[in-house]
Amino acid sequence: MTWAPEGTDATNKPGMPAMAQAYARWINSTGGLNGRKLKVLTCNDHNDRVSAAKCARRAAAEDVVAVVGSYSQFGDGYLGPLASAGIPYIGGYGVTNDEFTNPMSYPVNGGSPALLAGLGKELAAVCGPVALVRPDTIAGDQLPQLLDSGLQAGGHAPARDQLAAENATEYGTHTKLALERTTETASERKGCVVPALGDRTNTFMDSFRRDRDDYPDVRTATVLGSVDQTVINANGGKTGPYEDSYITGWYPVASDARWDEMKKVIKEEAFGDNRIDPQDAGVQTTWIAYTVLKAVVESLEGGEVSSTTVRRALDDGLRVTTGGLTPTLRWRFEDLLSVVGFPRLVNAQVTFQIVREGRLVAARKGFINTTKLLENAQD
Repeated sequence: MTWAPEGTDATNKPGMPAMAQAYARWINSTGGLNGRKLKVLTCNDHNDRVSAAKCARRAAAEDVVAVVGSYSQFGDGYLGPLASAGIPYIGGYGVTNDEFTNPMSYPVNGGSPALLAGLGKELAAVCGPVALVRPDTIAGDQLPQLLDSGLQAGGHAPARDQLAAENATEYGTHTKLALERTTETASERKGCVVPALGDRTNTFMDSFRRDRDDYPDVRTATVLGSVDQTVINANGGKTGPYEDSYITGWYPVASDARWDEMKKVIKEEAFGDNRIDPQDAGVQTTWIAYTVLKAVVESLEGGEVSSTTVRRALDDGLRVTTGGLTPTLRWRFEDLLSVVGFPRLVNAQVTFQIVREGRLVAARKGFINTTKLLENAQD
């Protein structure tokens, strides 16, 4: 099963279930997983704790072998029912800390924690005052400490924390406050505004674009998932507010050749399905999560495929390679990174990207490890 919110007033990730279904069509057209047909069930969590729990209970009732490549802000709502049924949660988006604490979770990336910590370390070297604009939600409450861990590791003062409604239709008040806070003190470096509002980041930037001319120049920065190339294009490309923005991601830039196989599958199995954008970090995460499931089923060599055998294969040290999209993944106890507060974390690597000439490009080669930054966030 794959779930994500669709058709809500806040963050939506319809491409993740759609990518899961396209993956199943592709795998089944080539003989299935070790000769077995892959059946994908989908569920809409509606950005709601009750609905997230319903999706988990449905997964248990349907006897799914795993929940794969999904997005939900309500780990406390769905991980309990999954744990009771013994169903592994493979490759969640990483939007909540629950995904890095529950033993049923097998994350493929460092989630929001790694992105914010890595972004903070990068901004510490180039920014004056920093303002973080984030959702007034439980998931949002975790963000300031993570960004600050990176800033402080680089010798920078903590960010100014601004709470905003996740489903607002405009953010004029918040853009003005962020601009005031990042330009009110004299600094040799430009201030930096960091919106981390998921799908509403675009709405924030509409307000920001209107208001920024009334203030001294500032830079913007955010995390992949709040912004991707399609958002940059829709906001004016190289003449828009994202030009020169720093953005952290979990994976290589979407133009990297390592994504070619995924793009080929999308073209062949989901041509014309505008829910699936290969530049979307959610779609990319679902692709990697199903890569893990494929490796697990193949490792069972024709034996029983159940939630128990899938979980056992992961716990016993199966090594999963993802074609360079992530480091080699492994979830044995000794492979966990032992970061206090994130005991299920196995991949704390992030990539640094920057918008140049309207294109999202790599700011540095390779991956950067945020493990130490995340340890500092828990001190």
